[in-house]
Amino acid sequence: MKVVFRVDASIQMGTGHVIRCLTLAQVLKENGADTGFICRKHEGNLIDKIHSSGFNVHELEVIEELEVDNKLAHSHWLGATQQQDADDCIGILKKEKIDWLIVDHYAIDEDWQCKLKPYYEKLMVIDDLADRRHECDLLLDQNLFDDMPARYYNKTPVQSQNFFGPQYALLQKEYENLHEEIQAKAQTIENILLFFSNMDLDGLTSKTLSALTQVDDVFQNVDVVISKQSPHYVKVKSQVEELPNAQLHSDLPSLVSLMAKADLAIGAGGTTHWERLCLALPSLVIILAENQRPVSRSLQKMGLIELIGEADTITADIIASSIKKVLLRSDINNWSNLCRAQCSGGGTSFIVDKLLNYVKP
Repeated sequence: MKVVFRVDASIQMGTGHVIRCLTLAQVLKENGADTGFICRKHEGNLIDKIHSSGFNVHELEVIEELEVDNKLAHSHWLGATQQQDADDCIGILKKEKIDWLIVDHYAIDEDWQCKLKPYYEKLMVIDDLADRRHECDLLLDQNLFDDMPARYYNKTPVQSQNFFGPQYALLQKEYENLHEEIQAKAQTIENILLFFSNMDLDGLTSKTLSALTQVDDVFQNVDVVISKQSPHYVKVKSQVEELPNAQLHSDLPSLVSLMAKADLAIGAGGTTHWERLCLALPSLVIILAENQRPVSRSLQKMGLIELIGEADTITADIIASSIKKVLLRSDINNWSNLCRAQCSGGGTSFIVDKLLNYVKP
């Protein structure tokens, strides 16, 4: 079976789309699929990481002088018009038969998908926003809202098989394995995990480290994760060296071991929501981008996270206040169990089985 992913990463859109597609691609490959990627060369792309993971990547150039049509809220993320991107992809896909084309991109909708239709057998779409129509055979939205089916009403074909919720989240196999044995967190918070994003352009890791110096509790362990390529790395490194029991980690292949030992995470919205839920990890969350806002607020409403606020309004004092409030909570164990119940970590295996054994409804 031949599978091709159309997905991008950039400083602006982050790395989460590529990471979840890589997770899916690796399991497909283990099951005998011939799997490749099409990616545009945005600043902050993960093309080298995809190559080093053992996959071929067809690289597309970013069009610098681009008049964005603004049809979609995230049209400017594509680095080309949908017409140009479709033409570029057709030039690649027409060379061989594609069984599954998998698209994970906020700047692509049914116009692009219909143009590509002669060049693939079936199309899977991974989405989070429900803000545009898709012409697909299978759709995955791993977010958690009360009204998931209603969000996609009239936005997918009648025959599309749609899977909604974090039980289908595309997590690495290690999360599924650990979910079976992980215990709910104890009442006492001794181990903290800080991770906002690899690059952390908003400098939230540094602000959180400053906030921890305002908290009277001395934690047994503070794990801090940030890339060495981040513009804030040097400052963060210096702060970690001054903070008791803090450890700095960079460019890790996975956060699974750090999440497993943490009692509380402080980080961003996005894909890590589902990793934290799977491992029963309560979290304080700061919203980094518009697309993180709806689901983060939904999770707050359900009691699954504590929302600190949005990146552009956050100070160290605000973070410190949120940490102090959590330390006074008497229901950490119940909170942890509630998180664990939302995501088993088995979504990747489930979706791979659907792709390998697809039967039209």
